[in-house]
Amino acid sequence: MDKNKEAIKGSIWAYIAIATIPLVLVLGNSMLVPILPDMQEKMGITRFQSSLVITLFSIAAGLIIPVSGYLSDRFTRKAVIIPSLIVYGAAGVLAGFAAVWNSYPILITARAIQGLGAAGTAPIAMALVGDLYKGGQASKALGLIEASNGTGKVVSPIIGSLLALITWYAPFFAFPIFCVLALLAVIFLIKEPPREQKADPLRVYLGQIRDILQQKGRWLIPAFFAGSITLFILFGVLFYLSQILEEAPYHIEGVRKGLILAIPLLGMVITSYTTGAKIKQNGTLMRWLMNIGLILMTAALALAIFLNSNLYVFIGLLTLSGIGTGLLLPCLNTLITGSVERNQRGMITSLYNSLRFIGVAFGPPLFGWLMSISHKTIFTTVSCMALLMLILVFFCIKPSGDMPEKS
Repeated sequence: MDKNKEAIKGSIWAYIAIATIPLVLVLGNSMLVPILPDMQEKMGITRFQSSLVITLFSIAAGLIIPVSGYLSDRFTRKAVIIPSLIVYGAAGVLAGFAAVWNSYPILITARAIQGLGAAGTAPIAMALVGDLYKGGQASKALGLIEASNGTGKVVSPIIGSLLALITWYAPFFAFPIFCVLALLAVIFLIKEPPREQKADPLRVYLGQIRDILQQKGRWLIPAFFAGSITLFILFGVLFYLSQILEEAPYHIEGVRKGLILAIPLLGMVITSYTTGAKIKQNGTLMRWLMNIGLILMTAALALAIFLNSNLYVFIGLLTLSGIGTGLLLPCLNTLITGSVERNQRGMITSLYNSLRFIGVAFGPPLFGWLMSISHKTIFTTVSCMALLMLILVFFCIKPSGDMPEKS
C-alpha cells in the first residue's frame, strides 16, 4: 500500500514537473502580447516591428526544433531540456535589458536566441511523455501538456498586464524566474527511463524518419499542418484582440484587457485537459472529437465575420473557437506521439512542433497586415482556413478502435 502511495505521489510530481515546461514556453511569448502596443509607443516602432518580437522567437525555434529532436533521441531528453531552459532564461534577461536600453536590434536578437532555447523545451517534453507513460496515462499526460500550454496562455496576459503596471518591460525580467523554477523541477522531479538500445547513426536515423513519413505520411503530414494552422489562428486572434481592445470604441487597457484576452483561452484549457483525460487510446473517439472541434472553430470564426459589434458576443464566439481548439490538439498530440517507436519519437514530435511554431510565427504579422484591410477580411480568411483543415482531417486522419501502443 505504501509503495502504491509513493508511486502515485511520484507520478503526480512528475506530471507537475512536465507541465512546467510548456507553461514556461508559453509565458515567454503570450506574456508579451498585452504589452505590444506599449512597446510600439515606448520604443517608437511600428505594429509590424512589434509583431516580430513574437515572430523571430518562433521562427528560430521552428528551425532548430528538429535538431533538438535528433539530439534528444541520440542522447537523453533531459540532456536537451536542461541546457535549453538555461539559454531560454538567460536570453530573457538580455531581452529585458534591451528594453531598458531602448535598443530594438538587441531586443529582437535576444528574442531569436530565446527561440533557440525554446526549441529544446516543450517539443522534447512531448517525446518524454511518450517515454514515461503508456495508454490512457500517456493521453492524460499529453492532455495535461496541452492544458498547461493553454493555462500559460490564460494567465500570461493577466500576469503581463499586472507586471506592466510596474513598468512596461517588467514581463521580460519576470520570465527568467519561471525558467529557474522549471529547471529545478526537471532536474529533481523527473526520472527518465534508461535507454534500452544505442542510438542509430545519423544516416540510419534519417532513413528511418523517411520511411515513417512514407508509410504514415498520408495522415501524419495533414496532422502536422492541422496543428500549425490551429496555432496560427490562435496567436493571430490574440494579437488582433490585444490591438483592437485599446482602440475605439472599447478603450480597454491594463489588467481588464488581460482578463478579456484570457477568456477564450480558458475555454481551450478546460477542454484540452478534459479531452486528454477521456480519449485514452480510443481512435474512434479521437476522430469524432477532432471533427467536432474543427466544425466549432469554422462556425465560430465564420459568425465572427458578421457578429463583431457586440464585444460580449464576439468574445463568446472566440471562446467557442477556443473550445474547438481544445478538442483538436490533445487528439493530434496523442496520435502523433503514439505513432512511432521511442528511438524516433523525438524527431517526429519535433517536426510536428516545428510546424506549430511556424504557425505561431506568422500569426501576428499576417493578422497585422490583414487588420490594415478589414475585420471582415481577417475572419473570412481564418474561417476558410478552418474549413480546409476540417476537410483535410475528415478525409485523411481516420483513427479507429483502440490505437496500438508503441514502446
